[in-house]
Amino acid sequence: EKTNLTTLFAAEHGIRGNAQAGDNVGNEVDEVTGVPVHSLYGSTKKPTPEMLENVDILAYDMQDVGARFYTYINTLAYAMEACAENDKTFVVFDRPNPIGGEVQGNLLNTNFSSFVGMYPIVQRYGMTVGEYAKFINEEFNINCKLEVVEMEGWTRDMYYDETGLNTWVMPSPNMPTLTTSIVYTGTCVFEGTNVSEGRGTTRPFELIGAPWIDPMDLSNELNSLGLPGVKFRAASFTPTFSKYSASDTANYPTGKNQICGGVQVYVTDRNDFNAVKTGYAMLYTIR
Repeated sequence: EKTNLTTLFAAEHGIRGNAQAGDNVGNEVDEVTGVPVHSLYGSTKKPTPEMLENVDILAYDMQDVGARFYTYINTLAYAMEACAENDKTFVVFDRPNPIGGEVQGNLLNTNFSSFVGMYPIVQRYGMTVGEYAKFINEEFNINCKLEVVEMEGWTRDMYYDETGLNTWVMPSPNMPTLTTSIVYTGTCVFEGTNVSEGRGTTRPFELIGAPWIDPMDLSNELNSLGLPGVKFRAASFTPTFSKYSASDTANYPTGKNQICGGVQVYVTDRNDFNAVKTGYAMLYTIR
C-alpha cells in the first residue's frame, strides 16, 4: 500500500543523529525530503494535535542502545501517548538491542521520573524497542493502536556484532562503537557529577576522569577490586568540549581545555562484565 511522507519528528541528536547531547534541536524543513521537521527535544517533547494533522500513521525507526537514560525510548513513549490521544496508529520497526537481553541495575524510583527515566525499569533493561513499546503500552495503560514490525533471526543472547548486520551506525555522536554502548549503562552515571565521562574525546564513556584525579592511584585501586570482565588503564585526556573544556565556561571558566587524570575502561569479557556494578564501584572509589 502506498504511503506518503508528510512529516518528520526529531528526537535528541536530530533526525540524522548529528547534534550533540543537550544541543537545541529546532523545527525546520528537511533539505533532503522537503517535508517539515518538528522537534521533540526542547520545550515540546510530545507531538501536538497540530503536528499530527497530516499524519495517519506515525512510524518509529530508530536504533536504541539498551539504556534507561538514553532518551529515545522516552520520545517513543510520548509519541505513543500522542497517538493514543489523537487516534493515530503507531508503528515500530523493531531493531536489535545492541547489548543483548541481559538485565542489570536497579528499578527507577518514580518519584524521580524525568526525560532520562520515565518508567520503573532498570538501567540495562534487556528489551528491543518493539518489546519495550508493547510493555509500556500494556503495563502503563497508554493504549495506543500499536503495531510492531518484528525482526527475524534475532535472539536475546546476541550482541550487535553477532546479528550479521555488521555495520555500526552511530545512534548519536558520543556512541561511536558497540563497546561504548556496553560501558554506557554503567559510566553514564558520571554525567551528573564533576567527573568527566569522556565527552569531547574519541573514547566517550570509556575515559573517566578529572583534573584533580591521580591516574595511577585510581587505576591501581580499581584493578584491586577484581571486578569481573574489566581492567582499568591509567589515562590522561583533554576534552575538547563538555566538562573541563574551554567551551564549558559556565561550570569551568578557565578559558582553556584542561588535562584530566583518570582511567580508560577496558572490557575484557563482555559476558562477565557488569556495567552497572562497575559504574557504581568507580563512583564509590572516586567519591
